[in-house]
Amino acid sequence: MNFNNDKAIYIQIADRLCDEILAGTYQDDERIPSVREYAVLLQVNTNTAVKAYDELARSEIIYNKRGLGYFVTKGAKKKILKERKQLFMKEKLPEMFRHMQLLGIDISEIGEEWNRFSEKKS
Repeated sequence: MNFNNDKAIYIQIADRLCDEILAGTYQDDERIPSVREYAVLLQVNTNTAVKAYDELARSEIIYNKRGLGYFVTKGAKKKILKERKQLFMKEKLPEMFRHMQLLGIDISEIGEEWNRFSEKKS
């Protein structure tokens, strides 16, 4: 995984796990890799992975079964989607609108691009 300087590494790791939950890699009540396994996979310090898992546990995205590991909390995908949509609408969309206005991009052009993008994904 390539990390950027915009966010703390443990937050980027937590975001990646959330992305994997959204993508269906991990389902409700399914075990996720151990902290050590994930740290090795991402080539990060175990303590950094621990912070990411702690953050997700505090947010009730994952939970720990003592002696068995971490599991995805029931409804985690729905919770992540809700939070990310709110973040997008509040932070990303206004910035995108500002750029569209500065560049003279009409909403119909965005619709055309969206259609092209969606066709590629099909």
